[in-house]
Amino acid sequence: MKPRKQQVPIETGSGNVFADIGVKNPQESLAKAHLLYRVTRILDERGLSRAAAAKILGVDQPKISALVRGRMEMFSVERLLRFLNALDQDVRIVVAPKPRGREARTSVEAA
Repeated sequence: MKPRKQQVPIETGSGNVFADIGVKNPQESLAKAHLLYRVTRILDERGLSRAAAAKILGVDQPKISALVRGRMEMFSVERLLRFLNALDQDVRIVVAPKPRGREARTSVEAA
């Protein structure tokens, strides 16, 4: 006799995992996650040591460790934007009316 496979319920996400799991300020959390990812990706692509990254970003090495470990709560959106500038990245902020039929949102797009 074959064992029966259990049906696992599948729920479609909203596109923001932070909203889906009930995090306070989910749009800000998602924006920070995107910015943090971009900063850490650039550091990795450049092969920078934590000491070199700390010098460029103007922070101590424990902050770099927190950054690469994804400790978002330690960094504001503004600080992450400054890190990107320190890494020679242009940052553009665009404010536009939202389309009808959806809530206003905050998003980050990377080139």
